[in-house]
Amino acid sequence: FPEANRNWNSPVAQSILEEQRSGLIRLMEIREDDVVLLTAGEHKKACSALGKLRLECADLLEARGLVLRDPALFSFLWVVDFPLFLPKEENPGELESAHHPFTAPHPSDLQLLYTEPEKVRSQHYDLVLNGSEIGGGSIRIHDAELQRYVLATLLKEDVNLLSHLLQALDFGAPPHGGIALGLDRLICLVTGAPSIRDVIAFPKSFRGHDLMSNAPDSLPPEELKPYHIQVSWPADSEAEKSSLNQPSHPE
Repeated sequence: FPEANRNWNSPVAQSILEEQRSGLIRLMEIREDDVVLLTAGEHKKACSALGKLRLECADLLEARGLVLRDPALFSFLWVVDFPLFLPKEENPGELESAHHPFTAPHPSDLQLLYTEPEKVRSQHYDLVLNGSEIGGGSIRIHDAELQRYVLATLLKEDVNLLSHLLQALDFGAPPHGGIALGLDRLICLVTGAPSIRDVIAFPKSFRGHDLMSNAPDSLPPEELKPYHIQVSWPADSEAEKSSLNQPSHPE
């Protein structure tokens, strides 16, 4: 705002009342030649946009010699209390899992699962280093009835597709969970590499090929036979149909 107290050179200023303007100036202690960046919209999307903008501003300032982030400092943090469910973007009236459908709800929020499921926190956790996620995981649902309720009632999933899981939980399973660490991302941050590809042992090509192992690749049937695996390609199926339709000519 080049003239903070008199003129706001911004299209969004038309939507801000005078008392809101004065309150903002007072709250943020805006002075002449200050720049204030605002966004409006749904809370999650607005926070995401402002977060990206904040990082972009830091990059621009550091490119001009201002040190904001010590590259030798490693700052870890845990992100917890994620929501268990989020409204679907295409249909906000329905819910989808924020992590995955097997994530256990927070014990303190268990009753909300049956009344206000959108307010339930999950036992999902992420490990962050210097702003980059290097690990994530969750405690899993170990009660068959609870898992069935989440899948069938809240997520509207076909429980028959996961009947084997529900049956296994019915047999008895202890509380359990896990975490997956992104070792490549961690090494990238520790070494200060500009790209994660610089620390991946066998990086994939743009088309997803592993040039070291030549994967993905095909194997001859005799190598698959000991594992009782058979691969049928569409071309093979068409060839089989053609041979079946051809009249037989016994020798």
